[in-house]
Amino acid sequence: MEANSIEGKLIAAVRIRGRVNVSHDIAETLNRLNLKRVSNCVLIKANSSYSGMLAAAKDRIAYGEVDKDTLSMLLAKYAKDFNAQELIDGKRDVKELREKMPFRLHPPRHGYKNTKLSHSQGGSLGYLGPGVNGLIKRMI
Repeated sequence: MEANSIEGKLIAAVRIRGRVNVSHDIAETLNRLNLKRVSNCVLIKANSSYSGMLAAAKDRIAYGEVDKDTLSMLLAKYAKDFNAQELIDGKRDVKELREKMPFRLHPPRHGYKNTKLSHSQGGSLGYLGPGVNGLIKRMI
């Protein structure tokens, strides 16, 4: 699946669905990802542990590889002392951003496609790949 393709990449994860009717395991996974509220966004350097957590929470979040333009927009608004190119090149670690995350975004302009269907079914949930950049840009 896509879990192997995101290993080592900089991933943005956005929580789309709320806290009602969430199983305990998924709620714990979302808390560990620091996605506690709707429209929260976190940046993650993906490894095998994070890939499993993202796959487990795919019915509540949207995630994918973040590009330089979207990352620079996020950092300009929420973490002014960080540079997007330094994070992409690996000169600075994502762990240094822990105090600033999660980023509290607005709901997206023109709404979500569907908050109950996965991306492959025409919705907004799950692995979006580079499509997560468009979602985040509409939420900033």
